[in-house]
Amino acid sequence: MKKISLFLLLLTGVTVQAQENVTFQKPSAEILALADYQRPPAVSLSPDKAWVLLSYRPTYKTLEELGQEEIRLAGLRINAKTRISSTENYFHNLRLRAAHDGSEYNIAGLPANALISNVSFSMDSKYIAFTHTNDSGVSLWLVDVANKQAKQMTDYDLNAVITNPYQWLRSSTGLLISKSPANRAALTDHSKDIPSGPVVSTSGGKVSQLRTYQDLLKNPQDEQDFVALATAELYWIDIAGQQKQFLPADMYTQTNVSPDGKYVLVSKLKKPFSYVVPYNSFPQETNVYDIDGKLIKKVNETPLMEIMPKGFSSTRPGKRMLTWRSDKANTLFFVQALDGGDANKQVEYRDEVFTWDFPFDQQPKSLTKVKDRFAGIIWGNDTYALVSSSWYDTRNSKTFVLNPSTGATKLLIDRNSQDIYSHPGSVHRERNQLGTYTMFVNKDKTYWVGAGHTKEGEFPFIDELDLKTLKKKRIYTAPASDKQERIAEVVDITKGDILISLQSPKDYPNYYAKNIKSGKIKAVTAIENPFKSLETVHKEVLNYKRNDGVELSGTLYLPAGYDFNKKEKLPLLIWAYPREYKDKATAGQSTANPKEFTFPSYGSFIYWVSKGYAVLDNAAFPIVGEGKAEPNDTFIPQLVANAEAAINAVDALGYIDRTKVAVGGHSYGAFMTAHLLSNSNLFAAGIARSGAYNRTLTPFGFQSEQRNFWDDPQLYIKMSPFMSADKMKTPMLLVHGAADNNPGTFTLQTERYFQALKNLGAPVRMVILPRESHGYAAQENIFHLLWEQDQFLEKYLKGKK
Repeated sequence: MKKISLFLLLLTGVTVQAQENVTFQKPSAEILALADYQRPPAVSLSPDKAWVLLSYRPTYKTLEELGQEEIRLAGLRINAKTRISSTENYFHNLRLRAAHDGSEYNIAGLPANALISNVSFSMDSKYIAFTHTNDSGVSLWLVDVANKQAKQMTDYDLNAVITNPYQWLRSSTGLLISKSPANRAALTDHSKDIPSGPVVSTSGGKVSQLRTYQDLLKNPQDEQDFVALATAELYWIDIAGQQKQFLPADMYTQTNVSPDGKYVLVSKLKKPFSYVVPYNSFPQETNVYDIDGKLIKKVNETPLMEIMPKGFSSTRPGKRMLTWRSDKANTLFFVQALDGGDANKQVEYRDEVFTWDFPFDQQPKSLTKVKDRFAGIIWGNDTYALVSSSWYDTRNSKTFVLNPSTGATKLLIDRNSQDIYSHPGSVHRERNQLGTYTMFVNKDKTYWVGAGHTKEGEFPFIDELDLKTLKKKRIYTAPASDKQERIAEVVDITKGDILISLQSPKDYPNYYAKNIKSGKIKAVTAIENPFKSLETVHKEVLNYKRNDGVELSGTLYLPAGYDFNKKEKLPLLIWAYPREYKDKATAGQSTANPKEFTFPSYGSFIYWVSKGYAVLDNAAFPIVGEGKAEPNDTFIPQLVANAEAAINAVDALGYIDRTKVAVGGHSYGAFMTAHLLSNSNLFAAGIARSGAYNRTLTPFGFQSEQRNFWDDPQLYIKMSPFMSADKMKTPMLLVHGAADNNPGTFTLQTERYFQALKNLGAPVRMVILPRESHGYAAQENIFHLLWEQDQFLEKYLKGKK
């Protein structure tokens, strides 16, 4: 057992308040049996749909892994030795399964003690590329699918700091790789670092609304280290392993090979850097090169983005989303804001879409304009493309059918983006002759695959839509059964072949080949349920209403063998996360599904159904602001109304002792928990993990709030549980990762809140998990977290000491 000292660091530089020494603990046997499981493999399909790749990773990381040498610069967390993210999640094994008969194969030659990431098939499905990380760096490996054999292609010298370590050529004949220079600069030895002067920042007098980012550059030494780590050289490498330099050392952020394979769109960082925004807001230059490294054209230059107008629909001025058209050999497209990026300006059109033909010696051509903010384009052919726009304030989303040859458009979809019951699905795309993916169009007809959420349940569908007439016909709806079907992939729409998954509360999601015309299905995977002890747990979706008529729901779990005749009064645990809406109708829609596989994790309370608790998981906590009203204007009353409705609904069924109810949440759910304990008498205890409790420390907005502190200081004070700490008398467990990197949820938020609660006499316990970020990863920490929660709930809901 490792020993840690949990402490409260007040960051004044002088005050350190020691806490009790605690050793890592494991939860009770019932919970440990669920938490200590083997993670099933991730499943992916080859481009030709012939192979299924099974990728295995450990269930948890270790505390030792989280303790690797790490440098935090420009919004990144970097393993300086290996030049890859220190938060990378690795696979330790890969296996292949033939889609036609389910035969499974080991892959020979995989590296020992494998740390595999960045896994992808070549476009012809003949190879699988991946990177392997060891103590010295990152290397490229290749799997020959036919021979099931892996081989190392490069030294451990790839660079994955700010760009992808490799990119496949669409011809599948080679890859473009990013390598650390052999003569790379040494990092600063901070033990001998003597500052050359003070750190100075200057405001230019312009109003800007920026979030509270973490891990930023702080001084010139940080700048030097960032340059040393981000600098890479670009090389071509063929399937035989022969390398040829493409571009010399620079800070490359994007490499994108044109669909015809003849040109490369390359973006790189430039100075000056910033100490208030992460690297992706630094100045950048974008150029097009031929494959021999000859500069064809500088196509874009973006300035330092330290100024951002207020509003979620604001965006950066100048060219953005610059990339290749997927249906053309070497044509670029980009979007430009006609309002200067400022959502507050009143203009007829917000954005304009341009195309730019090789060799880019003529002016870009205007393709279309949209009245709202451009939200994406799906290319089809010279006649059809789909252009989407959206506006955050109204939650309105539109999709237009665009003729790329003429610029003519017609409205196809106009909907509330939060209205899940009206979602039309996503248009089916196929790999074209260029090796890119474009909208599949067959004699004007397209095919749309949707989740099929309805008030009665989830019924995935495929629609045939004629882009010429805009007439729609449903050609497939998943049948109702005791298992939930979901459409994973359209294999061949002309033949009716699709790939589906089937699951139930006790059946892990497995994949099946299905023909929608004949209805025949054939198993593709056979992954066992890793949580056998939950198979007989009672599970149902509970639907109920708030006092103002808003419909709510949650997934209710009762212990295995619960006697519905005797109806023992159980303690109840509610896990939730608030979400903002602009109308009551969409706020009342639900995706809760009783046929979903029951997958417990530290991210919910489901574990505790094995300990005799009733659990209401993912309880709906909508916050509605209709018309000109903002959701946060009535945030606290709506929170309390949501909680009261949930408790009343379960209590009305006779299952619970309503004096023994606990609530919990993570991040914004932790913020919710603190408010509920301070502003209601509904709960006997609460668990708040990795939250933010003082909104004056996030003064330029939080979650979906667009007003800043100076727009409405009373709102920020009212929305801060820290400000009402004197009202908090209910036992609360506060948990936070010691290395939280999420904007706004600095670890300091929990430390300061705990100090206030403790000094005001509240019954509170704080646990700081060493080396953890916003989400927790190490087995030692997760097991200890479960132990802490178990002890806390047993004490305050069951009266056990």
